[in-house]
Amino acid sequence: MRILLASRSPRRADLLSSAGYTYDVMPGDVNETVHPGENPGNYVARMARAKAAVVAEGYPDRFVPSADTVVVIDGAILGKPLDADHAQVMLEQLSGRIHEVLTGVTVSHGQSVVTQVERTRVRFRKLTPNEIAAYVGSGEFQDKAGGYAIQGLASRFVDHIEGSYSNVVGLPIALVDSLLHDVQNEGASESDAFLF
Repeated sequence: MRILLASRSPRRADLLSSAGYTYDVMPGDVNETVHPGENPGNYVARMARAKAAVVAEGYPDRFVPSADTVVVIDGAILGKPLDADHAQVMLEQLSGRIHEVLTGVTVSHGQSVVTQVERTRVRFRKLTPNEIAAYVGSGEFQDKAGGYAIQGLASRFVDHIEGSYSNVVGLPIALVDSLLHDVQNEGASESDAFLF
């Protein structure tokens, strides 16, 4: 099965490659504005479905996985930081605390569309102002939900994780594999499983 990844994220592509998938890339660009009162689980599920729909419309015979990832703390969504100052604020919020990483995953094939949300709990140790400044100065925060990359320099900040590691990187591979099998083997009808 050669899949069509509806994402421009190099981290998601790397995860698929490491897991042995063959794929092409066709980003699904959508409006990523959070609706008023929308909870994080519903938001990432909606984004994943929208991205898949944009791509699948032109390729109905392809298996199209898509995903959207956010960091959540105190019920608030932390997306990608706007700039270095925004990243610093995010890291200060995460310092010494537990947060959740949510990824909505959709797999589309023809009329079959399945969506689920993966949740992982991550705990940061207490960070010093100098550590935060040095990390922000590295530039690694750019284009990362929550302003950090667990697979990079920020790995030193994480002292505990519950759930899928690849989810925190940006794509829960086991869930993607499960949904691909569901769509391929069962001809799954359109559903919204595990929306929050």
